[in-house]
Amino acid sequence: MKIEEPDLAGTYTYADYLTWQWGEMTELIQGKIFKMSPAPGSLHQQVSGELFRQVANFLKSKKCKVFSAPFDVRLPSPQKNKTDREIITVVQPDLCVVCDLTKIDERGCLGAPDWIIEILSKYTSSKDLNVKFDVYEAAGVQEYWVVHPSEQTVLVYTLDKQGKYKGRLKPFVRTDTVSPMLFPGLSISLEQVFSEGEI
Repeated sequence: MKIEEPDLAGTYTYADYLTWQWGEMTELIQGKIFKMSPAPGSLHQQVSGELFRQVANFLKSKKCKVFSAPFDVRLPSPQKNKTDREIITVVQPDLCVVCDLTKIDERGCLGAPDWIIEILSKYTSSKDLNVKFDVYEAAGVQEYWVVHPSEQTVLVYTLDKQGKYKGRLKPFVRTDTVSPMLFPGLSISLEQVFSEGEI
């Protein structure tokens, strides 16, 4: 049975998520509903587009693939199976890179991407820096970037051997070139990323 709008205080699974019919994009994190912010603005979209361009060009001849939102990433709990009724976390990262292509199906990605990039807005900063940080760390996302378009900075976190994120104390800034740990041959020009975002 399809429901028009679930109770935001309830607890749900991916099977429930598939039944929702409402106009807003939604994420499901540990069974709780998080409504997405209003449609991304032009600054967000231009920064996202330039990051996608640089990453996609680098990956063109590689086995890994880059995907952009809206794109469902289902993150099963390690102790549970991967059925729709047991998955309680479904997120839509701005960008994600997946190297194990067996995780990709028609509904998105089942399992942790190797690299996730979230682009902050005033509506998502708390969720991206706190809730999603914890979820991505627990799921085993190897590298997590948090991009702040208006401040023109990037925070980079990588998993250590204990499965915990570590990052440098200072953010990368517009004049920096950043290489992901996973792809040291990829040099991302933040000058290009953020100049693309100038209106």
